[in-house]
Amino acid sequence: MTAIAPALEFSTTYSSSPVPAERRAEILANPGFGTSFTDHMVTATWTPDAGWHNAGARPYAPLSLDPATAALHYAQSIFEGLKAYRHDDGSIWAFRPEANGARFQRSAHRMALPDLPVESFVESLDLLVRTDAEWVPSGGETSLYLRPFMFASEVFLGVRPSKHVTYSVIASPAGAYFSSGVKPVSIWLSSEYTRAAPGGTGAAKCAGNYAASLIAQQEALANGCDQVCFLDALERKWVEELGGMNLYFVRADGSITTPSLTGTILEGITRDSVLALAADLHHKVEERPVSIDEWREGVASGEITEVFACGTAAVVTPLGRLAWSDGELLMDDEPGPVTQEIRAALLDIQYGRAQDRHGWMHRIV
Repeated sequence: MTAIAPALEFSTTYSSSPVPAERRAEILANPGFGTSFTDHMVTATWTPDAGWHNAGARPYAPLSLDPATAALHYAQSIFEGLKAYRHDDGSIWAFRPEANGARFQRSAHRMALPDLPVESFVESLDLLVRTDAEWVPSGGETSLYLRPFMFASEVFLGVRPSKHVTYSVIASPAGAYFSSGVKPVSIWLSSEYTRAAPGGTGAAKCAGNYAASLIAQQEALANGCDQVCFLDALERKWVEELGGMNLYFVRADGSITTPSLTGTILEGITRDSVLALAADLHHKVEERPVSIDEWREGVASGEITEVFACGTAAVVTPLGRLAWSDGELLMDDEPGPVTQEIRAALLDIQYGRAQDRHGWMHRIV
C-alpha cells in the first residue's frame, strides 16, 4: 500500500449525449452547489496485481455496485474538494491541486487504501476540466467544484483492506456561497458529540468523519444555527473545528490565533493558505490550543474582536453567534475588517486579480 505507484496514462471517451448548450447555460446562470454535474467523469481501478490501470475520462454515468461492495459496509472511502476558476481572459486555473493530492495520499494511507501519485491526481483533474471546460462558469464567485474520491470496490464481506479500489473525479458548477453578500453565520457548540479522537481519523478526509458529524449538524439546525463546533474528545474544553471548516480568532492587537494541528483536526488547504496570507498582510500568526473558555471570555472582554472560519466551499466565513444548551455568545453582525481583508486577498489570487506570490495557482486551460 505504501509503495510509490508509477504515473497513470489516461484515455478519453467522449459522451455521445452531452447536456445541450441551452440547458447548460441555464445551469451555469444559477448553479447552486453540488446539484448539477458535467458531461464526463474520470475513473481508474487498482488491484494488487495490476496496480492502477484502466484510467480515463468517460461519460458521466451511475456506478454499478454489488450489494456486497466493501465500502458500503466498512466505509473504506476518502475524498477531496477543490475548485477550478475561470479568469477574466478565459483561462482556467486550479488552486493548489498538488496540496490536495498530497493530503489525498495521507488520507489513503490512514484508511489502508493504495497510493495514488500526486502527478496522476493532478492530471486526472486537468483531464476532466479540459474535457468539460465549457462547464466552468464565469463572473462573481462562481467556480467548477472538483470532487476526487476513492473507495473500496471489492465484492467481499470481510474486515480487511480491499483488493479492488476505484478512483474517480466528478465536477459540479458552483455558485457563490454567499449569494446575497457575506453575512456572519451562527454556530452550535456540541457538548455531546465529538468529531475525532487521538489515534482516530480526524486528520484524514474520509467519508466516515462526515457521517459521524451529521447528527451534531442536525442538532445545530434544530437550534437555529448554521454549523456546529466540535471540542476535543478527551477534556471537552479545547476548540477543534467546525463540521467542515477550520477556525481563527482575531485579537485586539491584530494577531490571529488558530487551533494547532493535533492529528484530530483536518489539515485544511485553505487553512494553510489563510495563515500564509495573514503573515503577508503583517498579522502575527499563532497556532496553539484554544479553549472554549478563552473564546467566551475573549469576546466578552474585547480581547477577541473577530472569529472566522475557512474551507473550500465558503472560502472565509465570519462567525456572528455561538450558542449552546444554556447560553449564547454574540459577536459582530457584520464581517470584521481582518476577515474581509483576508477573504479578499485569497479570492483575488484565486480569480487572477492579484499577483500569485506563492505559486499556488495551477493553469489547466
